[in-house]
Amino acid sequence: MNLHAKPETAFTRDDAEVRRDWTRDEAQAIHDMPLMDLLFRAQTVHRRSFDANRVQMSRLLSIKTGGCAEDCGYCSQSAHHDSGLKATKLMEVERVLSEARKAKATGATRYCMGAAWREPKDRDMDTILAMIEGVKAMGMETCMTLGMLSDQQVVRLRDAGLDYYNHNVDTSERFYPEVIKTRTYAERLDTLERVRAAGMKVCSGGIMGMGEEPADRVDMLVTLANLSEHPESVPINMLIAIPGTPLENTERIDPIAFVRVIATARILMPKSMVRLSAGRSDMSDEMQAMCFFAGANSIFCGDVLLTADNPGEDKDAILFAKLGLKPMELDSDETPGAIPSPERPACTKITSAH
Repeated sequence: MNLHAKPETAFTRDDAEVRRDWTRDEAQAIHDMPLMDLLFRAQTVHRRSFDANRVQMSRLLSIKTGGCAEDCGYCSQSAHHDSGLKATKLMEVERVLSEARKAKATGATRYCMGAAWREPKDRDMDTILAMIEGVKAMGMETCMTLGMLSDQQVVRLRDAGLDYYNHNVDTSERFYPEVIKTRTYAERLDTLERVRAAGMKVCSGGIMGMGEEPADRVDMLVTLANLSEHPESVPINMLIAIPGTPLENTERIDPIAFVRVIATARILMPKSMVRLSAGRSDMSDEMQAMCFFAGANSIFCGDVLLTADNPGEDKDAILFAKLGLKPMELDSDETPGAIPSPERPACTKITSAH
């Protein structure tokens, strides 16, 4: 017996290759592989581009909460739903920067700011730009999610130093109308194209467990993997069923089914950061460990994720210690999380977990 033989599901193409021509059947076949083979393949792909024991830490702040005109069925911030969430105005710049300083002190290398808007108003742009410039001056990566953008707004965000723009596709094009009716799938893709054309990096992923079929999860990943460029960040969220929203009684996704999505995302987009995002507060340590093994290498830290609970730094630090994981550091000379070159040592400074 050859104990070192490759699994029967041998790779047919170089899995380190960045492809943008995935067929639906190819992706479905990967998703449906025996779990041990799928995890082996995903971890192998992961190690070709990343240090498997480093996790990128981001902090997310809601800079404008509630009162959103969109009707997203999962969201407590929609004005269409009676979730009990009180709407607030856009935060003051200094308050946002104060929170960013705290995030940096606890190990975050990327600061993400989200506003519950269909699209930003021009009157708010100066404030938003000041936030970006202030966070950027701290030496952190900047990310914003503001809804749809005009051509002029995209350019202003870019010129202010915005690194990433988050705009999730949420699910497959087929299932999308079951969740959202105030914005089309095509409009989401148009926003991503506009952001990319302006030269900014893209953060785009989806939400699992909204009542979709497994095929919808695969379709969503194929949509992202076949964009002109892969999103640099791919957040994979597990639905937080919030009372007062249309999806409050949706059955929770099976943990293994969720892990399959993480692994498939890693294989289809081998050089993207795959973020284990919303829903971590409801995941066991074992489930999170499987997600990291499947190729997730980014999380949000802090105890609040927009308006939902998120594991705090202490809990994440304990989990990281159990798994031997360490936070990534931001290195402007290399891709965050990339395997360091022989001339440069891996990051050794240990910060508290995000």
